[in-house]
Amino acid sequence: MQLAFPYRISHTGRTSADHGVHLRDLIEQVLFTTPAERVNRPDFGAGLLELVFAAESDELLAASRFMIQGALQQWLGDLIEVEAVLVAREDSKLSITVQYLERRSQQRQVAHFRDL
Repeated sequence: MQLAFPYRISHTGRTSADHGVHLRDLIEQVLFTTPAERVNRPDFGAGLLELVFAAESDELLAASRFMIQGALQQWLGDLIEVEAVLVAREDSKLSITVQYLERRSQQRQVAHFRDL
C-alpha cells in the first residue's frame, strides 16, 4: 500500500494513492524538502525552496537542473529514470518540469510544478 502525500483520506475512505499519483508525490517530497530538514536523513531533499528567492541567472537555472536531477536520481532512482528537468523563471515565479520513465510500468510521465 502506498500512502498519499500529504496524508489524506479519499472520497472512498482510503488513505492509499495509485502508483502514478504516489510517484508524483514522492518527486514533490524530494524537490521541496530542504537538506537537514529531516532528522534521520539530513542529506534528503533537493533544496528547491532556497532557489525561489535567488537572483535570476542562466548559471543558476543550469545548476538548479543538475541539483534537481541528482537528488531525484539519488532518492528515487530505483523507481524512476529521470529523462529531463526543465527549470524556468516566468515573471519572478519558478517553474519546474520533470520528465521521467516509471521503471515498473515503463511509461513516460511528466510532472509540472508551477508558480513557486
